[in-house]
Amino acid sequence: MKKQGKVIVITGPTASGKSALALDLAMRDGLEIISADSRQIYSGIPISTAQPTPEELAAVRHHLIGEFPLDAYYSAALFEEDALRIARNQLEERGSVIVCGGSMLYIDAFCSGIDNLPTISREVREEVAASHAALGDEWALEELRRLDPDYYEIVDRCNMKRVVHAIEIIRQAGASYTSLRRGIRKEREFEIDFRYVDLPREELCRRINERVDRMVEEGLVEEARRVYPMRHLNSLNTVGLKEMFEWIEGRMDFTTAVERIKKNTRVYAKKQMTWHKRRDSRQG
Repeated sequence: MKKQGKVIVITGPTASGKSALALDLAMRDGLEIISADSRQIYSGIPISTAQPTPEELAAVRHHLIGEFPLDAYYSAALFEEDALRIARNQLEERGSVIVCGGSMLYIDAFCSGIDNLPTISREVREEVAASHAALGDEWALEELRRLDPDYYEIVDRCNMKRVVHAIEIIRQAGASYTSLRRGIRKEREFEIDFRYVDLPREELCRRINERVDRMVEEGLVEEARRVYPMRHLNSLNTVGLKEMFEWIEGRMDFTTAVERIKKNTRVYAKKQMTWHKRRDSRQG
């Protein structure tokens, strides 16, 4: 297949400087940026999700930033559809576009595609959530084991979000999750220029700590208080807000909460780096 246009995909661990690199390239070459961040897509939480500043948004057009309300359903499958549509329009207009973000599943979805899993309806999502809330994690694990024993054997059983989502998919599709997970790589009609931003571990940890301190200075506390009544939403299940919610509820002091954000952000960065290593090994 002859490739039509080039998409520059910039990713890397949180606080590594990938957004600044994308902004510089976009300004230099007159390009637009598609965000590949599963939390920046929501409105109302710009500080905790480290969204681009108003000045940066004014300098370069960003897509999929703050576009959905906090209670909206969104997924990697929807991102693949939206990002590809935007990218193809940009390739037609400009010949190139930048995709930038650290959500590993979103980057995979754009570059390689994901299985065509069903979009979960509000009814199914609420039904499964109600059962989980009433009957607990043991119910969810047993339900998945009953519905799809093969997937039950390989799923991370400590990751209840993944367990519950698998149940949602099975109920929505009327078929086992295993039967839907084919893992077939999709060929894109455009060239992908993949760039991974890496930093020495000590430098990355320093930048993470500085970013968290800056978030606090810019109003993280006020943002967390504002969305606290909606804390049950999946969009708010994110590092930075979860720890602030615990502080608001009196389950830890403020200093501990801030240090916990730094620690959990470092843990997330490590997961991002592990994903890249695995991706490298698959590509090789």
